[in-house]
Amino acid sequence: MSSADAALAARPLSGDAVSQSIMKALRCGLLPGESRAVVERLNEPLRVSLERRLGLPVKLLVGSTYVATGEALRRGQLDLAYLGPVTYILQSRHAGLEPFARPTHGGSRGPTFQAAILVPADSPVKSLEQLRGAEIAMGDLASTSGAWVPRHMLLRAGLAADRDYVRRTLGAHDQVAAAVAAGQSAAGGLSLQVLRRLLAERRLERRAVRILAESPPIPEYLWTFREGLPVELREAIRRAFFELREPAALSAYAAESFIPAVDADVDRVRHWMEEILEARLQPGGLKAAGEQPVQPLPRLTLPWRRASGASGERQ
Repeated sequence: MSSADAALAARPLSGDAVSQSIMKALRCGLLPGESRAVVERLNEPLRVSLERRLGLPVKLLVGSTYVATGEALRRGQLDLAYLGPVTYILQSRHAGLEPFARPTHGGSRGPTFQAAILVPADSPVKSLEQLRGAEIAMGDLASTSGAWVPRHMLLRAGLAADRDYVRRTLGAHDQVAAAVAAGQSAAGGLSLQVLRRLLAERRLERRAVRILAESPPIPEYLWTFREGLPVELREAIRRAFFELREPAALSAYAAESFIPAVDADVDRVRHWMEEILEARLQPGGLKAAGEQPVQPLPRLTLPWRRASGASGERQ
């Protein structure tokens, strides 16, 4: 048992003790994976639960971008934040951030999630390799399942970003799905969990899109403390997450519970990021052997792409 776990087991903190350790609202940062209103709605049950358990006000703060949320945590403008692996990896290089909790989904899935590459339902594309020359919609530049993992999936298929396909950065997962459904992009990378929820909530028509490929399991997001957060408060927050059982609070994460998290949990993503960055120095990416350099592609109009909307615009 770690020293932190031992402290947790020793005694719970009362609301008064927590309030004395930090005389302000607890500031929780969230990534703008979807619109601010949707992210706040999904996380409201968790906010209420934390407020009740900790005995102090809890505020949800959704960043304008993934980097904005990560930098706010690194600079101490947030007390904790729910960071995707890529955002955490990028920000933890510059500050002593401490991951402490991650959702687990039970069964063989455990504490992982997946990305998907989506195409319009009427697209003739049957494999990732056939996306050569296409315009592919992606989420925020620092998004794990909306950018980096789809890029790695395409790289494994022999397609390097900005060499073999054109990236169209839209920011949020729901915007990527909408662009693909409308035929404004030949394909799109996004979170499989978000995609399934969009379909379940009928915010996306099932008949409009088709999953082309799913990623390997990705280490889950990390609830992460800022550097310098008081020890007593950290212990109380850990206990609040690990003891959380309210279905409404867990449903936003499709989780059975929250379990401990450490930095090494995201090493798999670090490896994928390194492969992507190294491939940029190789003319043919992961399939460089025997291939000749090619020039970056211009924006292309594909046979199955409907002429609707200008490339690069936020929808």
